[in-house]
Amino acid sequence: MPPSAKPMRAVRRLATIAAALLSGACTMSNPYYDPQKPHHTQDGFRNNYLVGDIGGSFLKWQYERTLAGLPRPPANGYAFPVDAPDLPWLHANRSVPSATWIGHATMLVQVGGMNVLTDPVFSERASPVGFAGPRRKVRPGLTLAQLPHVDVVVISHNHYDHLDRASVIGLNDQAGGPPLFLVPLGIKPWMKALGITNVRELDWWQRTQAGGLDITFVPVQHWSARGVTDRFKTLWGGWVVQTGAAAARPFSVFFAGDTGYSKDFADIHQRFDHFDLALLPIGAYAPRWFMQKQHVDPGEAVRIHRDLHVKQSLAIHWGTFELTDEPLDAPPLALAAELSKADVPAADFAVLRHGELRRF
Repeated sequence: MPPSAKPMRAVRRLATIAAALLSGACTMSNPYYDPQKPHHTQDGFRNNYLVGDIGGSFLKWQYERTLAGLPRPPANGYAFPVDAPDLPWLHANRSVPSATWIGHATMLVQVGGMNVLTDPVFSERASPVGFAGPRRKVRPGLTLAQLPHVDVVVISHNHYDHLDRASVIGLNDQAGGPPLFLVPLGIKPWMKALGITNVRELDWWQRTQAGGLDITFVPVQHWSARGVTDRFKTLWGGWVVQTGAAAARPFSVFFAGDTGYSKDFADIHQRFDHFDLALLPIGAYAPRWFMQKQHVDPGEAVRIHRDLHVKQSLAIHWGTFELTDEPLDAPPLALAAELSKADVPAADFAVLRHGELRRF
């Protein structure tokens, strides 16, 4: 292909995806607007500590990376191992806290006798269409059919690599009845249109209970959109999952979803003191001029680990979809260097294989 054809091919590919996005987008005012809450606006939501737009020009970034031939994969390709988790143990477990990395931001967390699933994405692509957009490079560590009965699903925001239509429909149809879906403000109507009704919407700092767990929606620095005209129309955030006061073995989990680095994590620490487990993103960070406000890099992930006073962090949001400019296997290498620089033991911030089960 001549060099001049590459930008044109990229433009056509972007135009196809943009048309699909436009078909699902709509303009709206904010029906949840509360003038007493600074993160509410009349037409949507905003971050606590960020002034201005969340990033730069998406089209400029796509054009530049196409000309540069990015992303550049490792010489050996993507040979990430996928573990075969102990399914009988997972299905029987009701007492031991555990986490199994399924891929990207999808983690099965067992805590307080409950099965909690984060940002479930099991589809082949993270995209509004099945023929274009980021394709999965590594198969899920667990399939939908292999999961134990999921009690609670937490959704951080509505981007396609975190909220997948086919996956939530599959979970809603699971044997034994649907899970409870906990979502940010604005996502419940979208779920209802799919026939998913066991849904609770939460605002930042709101708390709910499920099966003996206390679950709180907390602010992080990011944004939302499923189209090109609905930016910031629904809320985004992280989740805190804690065993209740009556638990014989207290355990607390923080799930960040997607986030840039901000003072929000110091605020979370003030309210929750410390965590036994944190699921923190380490990938999708390049180029920094575009990604810095919305995606942490491994060094900033280590700062979050320290801000939250976490006993054990696990890396998420890497190695599954090729979303940005760094090679897919770069984040763990960068994380190891940052942990050494910060004098944090490598064991305190672990990188799991897809499908790996970790007991606590």
